[in-house]
Amino acid sequence: MKISFGTITITKESRKLISGILRAGRVSQGRYVRELEERFAALVGVKEAVAVSTGTDADILALAVLYDFGAKRQDEVIVPALSFVATGNAVLHAGFKPVFVDVKKDTLNINPHKIEEAITKKTRAIMPVHLMGKPAEMDTINAIARKYKLYVIEDAAEAHGALYKGRKVGSLSDMGAFSLYVAHIITTIEGGIITTDNIKFAEVLRSLRSHGRACKCRVCVLNTKSSYCPRRFKFGKKTDIRFIFERIGFSSKMNELEAAIGLGNMSIYKKILDKRRANLYYLMDKFDRFYPEIFTFKKEVYEEIGPHAFPVILGKKCAFSRNELADYLSKKGIDSRQLFSSMPTQCLGFKFLGYKKGQFPQAEYLGDHGLHIGVHQDMGRKECDYFLKTVESFLTKKN
Repeated sequence: MKISFGTITITKESRKLISGILRAGRVSQGRYVRELEERFAALVGVKEAVAVSTGTDADILALAVLYDFGAKRQDEVIVPALSFVATGNAVLHAGFKPVFVDVKKDTLNINPHKIEEAITKKTRAIMPVHLMGKPAEMDTINAIARKYKLYVIEDAAEAHGALYKGRKVGSLSDMGAFSLYVAHIITTIEGGIITTDNIKFAEVLRSLRSHGRACKCRVCVLNTKSSYCPRRFKFGKKTDIRFIFERIGFSSKMNELEAAIGLGNMSIYKKILDKRRANLYYLMDKFDRFYPEIFTFKKEVYEEIGPHAFPVILGKKCAFSRNELADYLSKKGIDSRQLFSSMPTQCLGFKFLGYKKGQFPQAEYLGDHGLHIGVHQDMGRKECDYFLKTVESFLTKKN
């Protein structure tokens, strides 16, 4: 049996939309991007969603918004030490300094009780990550942010469909940054999207994704209809609003073809979510028998995990390495991925920040002893049972 890490569903609706877009020749950002934004905002339960080219750009632009609200370059943003490297990269690309905080091994997420000791006069924001779709402890994080007057931006890249105390991830803070990468529940192949209830934040985001232009309208008549724009010369007869650049911006727009893929996914979102969640919870329920040699995270009564993937963590006393397990799974046709790394101490790109190995023991342990497999919609009970039997066979051989 072959079990891939991820999959993509391209619906008949998407194929039809793509054909129409190609016939019309209007492939850059337009009506379908806006429709995706509207539907995604409604799904998360927020007022605004702004589509961009990648999930990493979603992180970067959400952070860059803060310059319009008092932040300065080289101010600090608190992030968990364990995440996909895009989280740390985004802070640097946005012009801030990442300040790392260790995680909790049983949740994979930032340890909220270590956040306050990392706060300085230069701290401007906290960026918790809902890793593997498990919600971070947002009540505590938001309380700390209010105490110190900090912004909170959720890195919800992997957390489509996650719920925290009855509220949807992406609506729990100032902004939420989602990835729409090919392996995620809603995908546009390479896109990203930022959610917020703050209308002013959304306006700045629309400017930032297009080089910092003064254009910030929710619907651009020039992009969508090639129609008359009454705001075009609002800055004077010799100026064009499209060439007034109010801030340092980025080139991060989503195109219509990508939006068409996403709209098709939106139409079958619940079906995909339910299938993935059934796979995830089934594996979680059956995995207890492997403890303490290997284990996974737990579901709290007040949450629903966004079913992105299934993490596997080696216990301290197991007699084998993560790579041995990954290699065995691979030989049996099961694709897996490393459970990321401690960015400040296990990723060479962050070496210049001066952190030393041992400063983030939980993140480092997970970086050395964790992996994850897919729970995607092309899997079912048969594939889940095959994975469980393969793990059982591996452990039998090692004991």
